[in-house]
Amino acid sequence: MKARQNWPVALTIAGSDSGGGAGIQADLKTFAALGVHGVSAITCLTAQNPRGVFGVQAASAVMVRQQIEAVFDSLRPLAIKTGMLFSASIISEVVRWYRGGKRPPLIVDPVMVATSGARLLQPAALRALRESLFPLATLITPNLAEAELLLGRRLPDEESLRGAARDLHQRHGCAALVKGGHLRGARDAVDILFDGRTEWLLSAPFVRRISTHGTGCTFSAAIAAHLARGCELPEAVAQAKKFITQAIAQSIRAGRHDVLNPFWN
Repeated sequence: MKARQNWPVALTIAGSDSGGGAGIQADLKTFAALGVHGVSAITCLTAQNPRGVFGVQAASAVMVRQQIEAVFDSLRPLAIKTGMLFSASIISEVVRWYRGGKRPPLIVDPVMVATSGARLLQPAALRALRESLFPLATLITPNLAEAELLLGRRLPDEESLRGAARDLHQRHGCAALVKGGHLRGARDAVDILFDGRTEWLLSAPFVRRISTHGTGCTFSAAIAAHLARGCELPEAVAQAKKFITQAIAQSIRAGRHDVLNPFWN
């Protein structure tokens, strides 16, 4: 009898996307595609589809913590990622729990605004994200718009992304991956990783005319999956960059919409 596989566990703390393209749904599909057992703590229900977000209902902060504690009681994760946290109270509860003991690597995807423009982070929560959660993170993964909001300045080119990654590390003490996939006029999708000592440039050809809904969630989930599988951070990010590039390039159609394909390999 063939021995059963033993998969590592990774946790996503994020919102549910009823359209299946982002959030918890994207994270769990990505974990499974990379041979990781995904567990979850759902922070919000959203009513959404590829056209937009039509409603948000947050879980209580206590319920979020109970989900995390239940997971760690029997299925101890080797990596954690956060996505849509929505409120200061949820962020504060996650921070209190994380500070309570030795915890695995934490990837923070600072989900603030949906591609459609809907706000996914309450204004009061931004301060808690910056001051309390970022300093605990192994890595933060802002996209271009999020990095501009966090730093209060425009990032018009690749050189400005390099400065942004360094400034975010200096402010918060964690590694920063600034994603330049929305840079206008760029020939390649360029991301900059800076860990306080070394800078890496990750580049891949743009995949044009494909919807990128859910790419941030999928990218950060792939990083967490590779960390759970034992990779060091630079290798986890490099492997995740290859993964998301192919998930876009080999996207599929669901109904009338493009959908990322995490099972491309």
